[in-house]
Amino acid sequence: MRHQKISAVLVFGLTAAISAPAMAAVDRHTAGHRAGMAEYPTTLRLPNGFQPEGITIGPGPFAYVGSMADGSIYRADLRTGAGAIVSRGSGTQALGLKTDPRGRLFVAGGRGGDARVLDARTGRVLASYRLATGTAFVNDVILTQGAAWFTDSTNPVLYKLPLRGGRLPSAAVRIPLTGDLVYQGDPGSPDSAGFNANGITPTPDGRGLLVVQSNTGGLFRVDPATGTTRRVDLHGESLPEGDGLLLRGRTLFAVQNRLNTVAVLRLNAAGTDGRVVRRVKDERFALPTTMAAFGSRLYLPNTRFFATGPTPHIPYNAVAVPRP
Repeated sequence: MRHQKISAVLVFGLTAAISAPAMAAVDRHTAGHRAGMAEYPTTLRLPNGFQPEGITIGPGPFAYVGSMADGSIYRADLRTGAGAIVSRGSGTQALGLKTDPRGRLFVAGGRGGDARVLDARTGRVLASYRLATGTAFVNDVILTQGAAWFTDSTNPVLYKLPLRGGRLPSAAVRIPLTGDLVYQGDPGSPDSAGFNANGITPTPDGRGLLVVQSNTGGLFRVDPATGTTRRVDLHGESLPEGDGLLLRGRTLFAVQNRLNTVAVLRLNAAGTDGRVVRRVKDERFALPTTMAAFGSRLYLPNTRFFATGPTPHIPYNAVAVPRP
């Protein structure tokens, strides 16, 4: 995050020195990009029975969508909507997803209690990690400077993959969660009553992590060094059915899956205080789980799992909405 702030200052300084014709060229390029995106499809059709859950975008205009049904990974070209399976299911689910600049895809394994890292281009498995034994639900993942972090919705712990120099580690590190975030419900519950920590993202200042607790609607700041959690002051608001999180600057987007809603929050730099500034709905939402950003859009996979169950013939999709 500090690097982004420095880059922003440099860009601002350069802007002041650019000539009027050059600025006009920049404006035309930006307008052209937006006009080009207007031609991109707003619905990405996925294979029947795929039961999507996680999504990530990049490098480039390519979305990766994971399957709750069998763990397959589908890659779609945002420009055309065309796509194909890039990695066949490994026997465990593919929930939260994130790609890094090295072209690696990090995958949360859900009830399999595992995580894996794939080559995003070929789908080849680069590394696999056993994160938990017994009941587990490894739900989401975020990449920060120097680590990949995974949530577990049934066990009060974060799993950390240290990425020193970008190298994949031999094993994950367990970080127990303590403090304000208290797990509730039956871990074996088939509904959301037993789902606790879900979506995860860095704080705006990059010094902490934010985690949403699905069954209570609470948002918590996590000290990554200790696992100590502190409830974020939302001034009387909450995020029930909170699922995927996405941070842009100090704006936090939070999917509320069963409510077919994206909440938009404004945070302070430390991520200890926030206010819900609006909530966005779309008639095409059908239990969206998370989101990824590209250009001026958010892309959300429609899981439909509470309404339909994982039947093999049901069509699934991901939809694009303007970024609030």
